[in-house]
Amino acid sequence: MKGQEYLHVIQDLLTRIETTQMGNIQQAAGLIADAIIGGHNLFAGGVFHSALAVQDLFYRGGGLTVLNILSLPGLMSLETRPARLMVDLERVEGYGRVVIANSPVKAGDVLIVVSTAGRNAVPIELAMSAKERGLTVIGVTSMAYTNSVTSRHSSGKKLCDVVDLVIDNLTAPGDAILELGDLPKFCPTSGIGSIAVLQTLVAETVERLAARGHTPPINKPGNVDGGMEYNDRNMAELKDHLFYM
Repeated sequence: MKGQEYLHVIQDLLTRIETTQMGNIQQAAGLIADAIIGGHNLFAGGVFHSALAVQDLFYRGGGLTVLNILSLPGLMSLETRPARLMVDLERVEGYGRVVIANSPVKAGDVLIVVSTAGRNAVPIELAMSAKERGLTVIGVTSMAYTNSVTSRHSSGKKLCDVVDLVIDNLTAPGDAILELGDLPKFCPTSGIGSIAVLQTLVAETVERLAARGHTPPINKPGNVDGGMEYNDRNMAELKDHLFYM
């Protein structure tokens, strides 16, 4: 059954992330913990479907309160119409630089950029421009995918070439993984892989903050009694590091 085959593929993917990427995830967690303890800020950005993985971290119970998402109008909402507009916009040079120029990022902050193929202009320029401003940039991408395609940026670079640290979501080239006769491949894995990487990164960051005597800034679920009141107090204390209020 194709459903079971997909679940087996995902189980294998998660195992391979654990066995091959934990070193880089732990290194990234150390960078984020250092930044938070040092009074700096945490940002994340992604476009189209990669934006969904970033949004899975944002403003939710059990998540890091201090995670700020970069605003990329037209590139983050699946309500954008026509849908082709997002595909075309993520290839436009200059857009990523404008986003960074109009964001509150500053030297010492950390930016996570998610782009599975790592070839389009917007995520590449987000990383480039952030590094030019003194940020540490962590890229979540697929090395197999990015090595199978050419860059769509005039520099010839891909996301993996312009970040400080790469975490591989181990997506296959083309993303979709199942086969049936002459049909195109179906059922992608990048969403689950990227979310698994990012939530593992949160777990490692929380552990490092606690080990260093720094209370990890974690939201409580809003649907449990007292959750919203706790979060209101938490966010009030952290207001200088939140740019989504």
